[in-house]
Amino acid sequence: MSSEQRPVIVVPGRMHPRVLARLPDTFEMIRLDEADPALVSPELGAKAVGIATTNRLPADFLAAFQSVEIVANFSVGYDGIAVEAAAERGVVVTNTPDVLNEEVADTAIALLLNSLRRFPAAEAYLRAGHWAQKGPFPLTPLSLRGRSVGIYGLGRIGQAIARRLEGFGLPISYHTRSRRDDVAYTYYPSLKAMAEAVDTLISIVPGSDETRHTLNAEIFQALGSRGVVINVGRGSTLDETALVAALKEGTIAAAGLDVFENEPHVPEDLIALENATLLPHVASASEDTRNAMADLVVDNLKSWFATGKALTPVPETPFERKG
Repeated sequence: MSSEQRPVIVVPGRMHPRVLARLPDTFEMIRLDEADPALVSPELGAKAVGIATTNRLPADFLAAFQSVEIVANFSVGYDGIAVEAAAERGVVVTNTPDVLNEEVADTAIALLLNSLRRFPAAEAYLRAGHWAQKGPFPLTPLSLRGRSVGIYGLGRIGQAIARRLEGFGLPISYHTRSRRDDVAYTYYPSLKAMAEAVDTLISIVPGSDETRHTLNAEIFQALGSRGVVINVGRGSTLDETALVAALKEGTIAAAGLDVFENEPHVPEDLIALENATLLPHVASASEDTRNAMADLVVDNLKSWFATGKALTPVPETPFERKG
């Protein structure tokens, strides 16, 4: 098939190399520096039928394309995609669920252990020669023993985290919009009620207007002075200013974060805190997992144009191809 006959897929901004390597086998790929409608020529706007993006697709950029049928997103979260605008036009949006569940769940547990036991600080102590010069690393006041955990968001990843916590013998609670019938964990109808009942809170909810800053001063106060907050969901869920104050004042004991509100920028006040464990959004960042995510992006596009169905459409766009 000649390049003129191939479906045209636009890739705005950064994209995983495996997606860029695989797309030209089936599609005509056109790259743009960013998702800016000013970069879309009338010719491109008329002929492009798909977009592959890394969780950035504003409504005005989508509007620049008259024939786009599918937006394939390299992320399980799609809060950066104008999904309502896509749904109104009948454009299917896909994401990359399941393939990163276990990796993100592993990272959540690692953040929890590091926040409680200060393992990164202990390693730095050894590497600096302090063990030999000053003696043993100080005892950590926090431990996983005797804790109770509340999971904010019990979707696929939340359940994978819960399964790991079961292995530690810890009681598990959860808060979601509605009770699940397929789990035996304790359900709380409100986030505050759960925070009052546990001392460890793990957040894995997506970013949205509904979840923005739901982890706030009120929740930290409810969690208490032994409280630990772990966030591997979206940075917008957590009020970083309130968190800094809570950590400084001892309202809660520690926090472990893989996501931030204004990535890659992290507040200096947060970086300066010894009771904050911080990672640069690496929860799914293994080669195997990112390759699987990349394959799902391309396979969604291939399936759409070959069979008329996407493999993993988001719930808001359960469409099939017309014609």
